[in-house]
Amino acid sequence: MSTTHSPERDARPTIKVAESSDGTLTYQVALPPEALPPVRPRDLDAAWQRARAAALAERWGKLRLFRFIREDGTTTDLALADPDAACWAEAADLVAPLASTYGMSLCLRLLALVTLLGGAGREAVQWTSPLFTLHRDGAEIAPVLLNAAAQVTLNRDALFDPDRLRARLATQNLLGAPA
Repeated sequence: MSTTHSPERDARPTIKVAESSDGTLTYQVALPPEALPPVRPRDLDAAWQRARAAALAERWGKLRLFRFIREDGTTTDLALADPDAACWAEAADLVAPLASTYGMSLCLRLLALVTLLGGAGREAVQWTSPLFTLHRDGAEIAPVLLNAAAQVTLNRDALFDPDRLRARLATQNLLGAPA
C-alpha cells in the first residue's frame, strides 16, 4: 500500500498571526513585501470603499505589527499604530484575510496607494492628481490607477515605486512616460 505525500500539509504557514492581551495583532510573514502577489482591482476597490465607510463611521481597527522575513534573514518591519492606518488594514482584512498572502498584499497595496495619493502634491507624484478626486467624504480613484496599483510590484518598504507605477500606466497609454 502506498501513501501519498501532500506538500500543502507539510508546508510551514507563510503568515503566522498572534494576538496580544491588549488586542494588538502581530503578523510574521515568511516573504518580503516585494514577493506578494498581485490582487484583483475589484478587491482593491472594495477595500478602498470599506475603509472609507469605516473612517466616516470612526470604526478604527486594531493596532497591527508586521515583520516580513527574507530568505537571507533581513526583515522589513511595519507598525500600523495610526488609527487611520489601522482602519484601512481592518477594511482590507474584511475583504481578504490578512493571514493569507493575498489579503496581506491587498492590505499593503491599499496602504501604499493612500501613501502615494497623500504625497500627490510633491513633484515626484503630482502626475497622480488627474487620477483621483477628493470629496468631503473621501477620495474617488480612477479605475486605471486601481488596476495599476493592483498589479505593480511593491518595493521592499511595502510601498509603490512612483516611477514603476507611472510606467505601468504609460504602457497602457494612459499617461506620458516617466521623466
